[in-house]
Amino acid sequence: MAANRFNGYTDYGVGIGLRVPHYNHILTRKPGVDWFEIISENYMVDGGRPLEVLDRILDQYKVVQHGVSMYFGSVTEPDPEHLKRLKTLVRRTKTPWLSDHLCWGSVDGRYTHDLLPMPYTWEAVRHTAERIRNVQDYLEIPVVVENVSSYAEYHISEMTEWEFLNEVVERADCGILLDVNNIYVSSQNHSFDPFTYVNAVPAERIAQIHIAGHSKFEKYILDTHDHPVLDPVWDLYARTIERAGPTATLLEWDDNIPSFDEVHAEALKANRYLQSAASASHTVIEEPELAGKAGAR
Repeated sequence: MAANRFNGYTDYGVGIGLRVPHYNHILTRKPGVDWFEIISENYMVDGGRPLEVLDRILDQYKVVQHGVSMYFGSVTEPDPEHLKRLKTLVRRTKTPWLSDHLCWGSVDGRYTHDLLPMPYTWEAVRHTAERIRNVQDYLEIPVVVENVSSYAEYHISEMTEWEFLNEVVERADCGILLDVNNIYVSSQNHSFDPFTYVNAVPAERIAQIHIAGHSKFEKYILDTHDHPVLDPVWDLYARTIERAGPTATLLEWDDNIPSFDEVHAEALKANRYLQSAASASHTVIEEPELAGKAGAR
């Protein structure tokens, strides 16, 4: 199930984010890594050091693009020049899918540089799905949308966050980047059961999963990406893999970044869940074959 049309029928395993402090280690030691996720906006330039590094990474590794400024939920149309540069980068990296966030963050050409939560209304569903469809058609690759962590809610919302996500992806016919850390953070901030969310998402549309660490404060939890994944998030990850099967997984560690080896070791903890799911899937496939042979005797 996990290799699906929303991730280009790939089976990418466990990746980490490509970050500047690790450039030298990666380029000189060439560690074995399944794939790297890049922030698209960091490489939408005409030349220089970023593209030089990216081209050397592309010579050795698989790369997937992740964006932070598409703002599918904003009222303002996407900047045509931004889309043009994004498509140029897509052709350069040959990313099998492209992800960005289910949020808003710009008004009349002014960008907040933050991932603001959506009002969960039917009007927002229609608008956001149309925007995703248009971008997906222009880029000519699968687009997958990521659920964000949130710290505020709208009184005008007409459905839950997971109902909103499901309606948008069905109408846009796009995939999901399910961030299980974001689900946990929002569940604690807004008092809902995170497993209700995970169990409600259409598993067949999950193209990729994000895992990360978060920080606890007295009255809220913050999505900080600055330390290892905590047990409640691993529990949600296990349930997601149980439903969706082995799925491309990415560890986000973007602040207080430790050594490459420490980040990679934390990411590879996901393999125990992926391997378990792969074994379970193999067992399910074998059972009908054995039954068929028995019946032929």
